[in-house]
Amino acid sequence: MTLHKLSAGSGYEYLTRQVAALDSTEKGRTVLADYYSAKGESPGLWIGSGLVGVDGLEDRDIVTADQMKHLFGTGSHPLTRAPLGAAYKVYDNSGVDGFNAEVARRIAAATDPEAKPPNDLFPRIRSEVARERFVAEHDREPASARELADALARYSRPRQTAVAGYDLTFSLVKSVSALWAVAPREVAEAMEAAHEAAVRDALAFIEREVLFTREGRNGARQVETRGLIATAFTHRDSRAGDPDLHTHVAVANKVQTRQGKWLSIFGTVLHEHVVAASETYNTALERRLSEALGLRFVERPRTARDKRPVREIEGVDLALCERWSQRRSDIVSRQCELAREFQKTHHRPPTPTEAVALAQQANLETREAKHEPRSCAEQRASWRAEAVGELEARRATWQIQHVRAEAQRQVRDVAIPADRLAEVVEWVVDGVVGRLSVTLSPNLDPVAEPVALRRSDGESVYRHTVRDRYTSQRVLDAEQRMVALAGRVDAFAWSPDDVELSVLAAPTRRCFAQPWAGGCRHRDGDQRCPGAARPCSGRIRKDDSDAGARGRVG
Repeated sequence: MTLHKLSAGSGYEYLTRQVAALDSTEKGRTVLADYYSAKGESPGLWIGSGLVGVDGLEDRDIVTADQMKHLFGTGSHPLTRAPLGAAYKVYDNSGVDGFNAEVARRIAAATDPEAKPPNDLFPRIRSEVARERFVAEHDREPASARELADALARYSRPRQTAVAGYDLTFSLVKSVSALWAVAPREVAEAMEAAHEAAVRDALAFIEREVLFTREGRNGARQVETRGLIATAFTHRDSRAGDPDLHTHVAVANKVQTRQGKWLSIFGTVLHEHVVAASETYNTALERRLSEALGLRFVERPRTARDKRPVREIEGVDLALCERWSQRRSDIVSRQCELAREFQKTHHRPPTPTEAVALAQQANLETREAKHEPRSCAEQRASWRAEAVGELEARRATWQIQHVRAEAQRQVRDVAIPADRLAEVVEWVVDGVVGRLSVTLSPNLDPVAEPVALRRSDGESVYRHTVRDRYTSQRVLDAEQRMVALAGRVDAFAWSPDDVELSVLAAPTRRCFAQPWAGGCRHRDGDQRCPGAARPCSGRIRKDDSDAGARGRVG
């Protein structure tokens, strides 16, 4: 799962532009006659527990473009347009001195409203206006293509945007998408159902553990909400045209407190839990595909050593996945060619928006024609130990979201029913945090808050989720050993006077700065020679002489 912010105004429109030509986002409430024969993508659906506070909408209702515009564009009720709390702030995004407005005026003057404008018109006019502004500002032409591109970016950059929501994208791994693409219809439908259920499992985790808002001065109180309000758009392919079943969940930045007050999402907690939510989806998807179709997942070979292994379906030919990856490589290669042509024509590199347009053009141009048994207690103990071991190996301290993500990975190979995964993961998390971890941020406040200032789990509303940090006794012991070794003074160490004499004598002595290579190449008397420092023994020494001689290698 990935997360991106959606800006207020038109930031959501890329979702509706991708839906099917006949679905409700384009033509009222017309429903697709056949999902598989539609030319575009499937229609968007309303989802989320927070819909209980939106009169007139229910879970799985079809989304319309007007509803998206009201909620994500202005922060209003999707049907009645009544404000949901404070309206989104409006910023002047016409660019520096009206740059974007001037570009729009010239494009309108140069095009026929009934005809499609040429592909190069927009970048050409942007370049012209940027060059004119640069000359007027500096009384000279841009010295290079990079200088012109930097000026264009500065002139056209929006000053500030309000956050209207978050795009959570849930994507299948390559082998699952490959199997889904070639499977018989009934198998593909079962895989789609498993994907949809896994998305809902991840969203339930977010609503249960992650979705908060804040009240009070400077947002001091972290309070619970009624749930998220979101639209889900399922897409069938990637921008490269490869099979890539994935779902965009556009989560509105409007939530209600338990008392019904409309506020915005506590974004910090959401960002911190992206990996944990992603692992929740991955675990749920594997388990549901295993239960529905008997699929088995194994770690993908040739995974980079510094990255987590990716698990793919056993038996799916990797050549098929690589074939669709090659398709992506072809597109990237063509996109690079188009970028070079763009720079040659417009005397500057493409902006990010223009780069996306070049990618879409490249897509069109390169498209081809048509264990042994264990008790429950033993399992829990093993998972907790393995989770702590992985945490210790990768970080010195951790937070609750790291524990949840690792717990999801540890239970993935175990035959746990999909509807009990969340319960088992919480067992592991409770054991890791409560018994195997050492808290580094204990609650030392002797005064207990009243019930009104506590969340449903008993925690104070003033104690934020992302605040607590943990480590293990093993990490603390290792740190103590390092501190003790660094404080030793019983080994040989040169005095400051010896060091100074050695430095003064350096120009007339042989340099051993590179003893493993037979000394350095500096000639006698060369002032650049680092001196007569002897070969390093690799042991750290520490003394109480002046600052210039502290903590040396000896």
